[in-house]
Amino acid sequence: MKLLLAGIALFLVVETQAQWYNFPVEAAQGAYDMGRAYSDMKDANWKNSDKYFHARGNYDAARRGAGGRWAAEVISNGREWVNGNSGQGPEDEAADQEANRWGRGGGDPNRYRPAGLPEEYSFKSLCEHCTDCKASITMKLLLAGIALILVVETQAQWYKFPGQAAQGAYDMGRAYHDMTDANWKNSDKYFHARGNYDAAQRGAGGRWAAEVISDGREWIQGKMGHGHEDTEADQEANRWGRGGGDPNRYRPEGLPDQY
Repeated sequence: MKLLLAGIALFLVVETQAQWYNFPVEAAQGAYDMGRAYSDMKDANWKNSDKYFHARGNYDAARRGAGGRWAAEVISNGREWVNGNSGQGPEDEAADQEANRWGRGGGDPNRYRPAGLPEEYSFKSLCEHCTDCKASITMKLLLAGIALILVVETQAQWYKFPGQAAQGAYDMGRAYHDMTDANWKNSDKYFHARGNYDAAQRGAGGRWAAEVISDGREWIQGKMGHGHEDTEADQEANRWGRGGGDPNRYRPEGLPDQY
């Protein structure tokens, strides 16, 4: 039943385009929109048009989705920081940021359009209030709500990932601390496997943290002269523990029970 519900949830999420994994694509598209607005502003070279183009770029980027909105905010803040360090006064900076937020929040950029700006730089607002659009939005919200309920019911709680990752990092750190505290001959692979095992038990986030930390550690040791064979043996222990294998496979004889 859980697999069936999870399948339905996945289908509905895809159908409603609730695709959080689109974030990087949306961010790239949003960055393009911001760049296009900047290019048009420089090309037009029209008096008092800067805030219009700021608002337009932010509006277009935000329409891409969460990734585009994020890109617009980062680029806007970065641009204003540069302008501020180039001598722009705080009042001008505040006015620019107001236009940025207006566009990013869905406000019509034409609010800032200066008189006489050539039509080639026009902004044409998309239809947001027609019956078809309302119906589409309502249906998508309904389906998204159903999908959310099903996902929660099947315990597919991706939002736990950051917490699991933090807990996994703690497990890895604890294993490293115990390894240095024990200072026991041939015990390193046991502690590698144990740290990875404990972290992976936290969930997907813990497993991810264990892999990142393990890979980073082996990369550093490789740069410090750790041989290829030793690195591979360590990674084998890492993968064994992360895959659910019993860390005691690598436990050296005589290691105190406290470890």
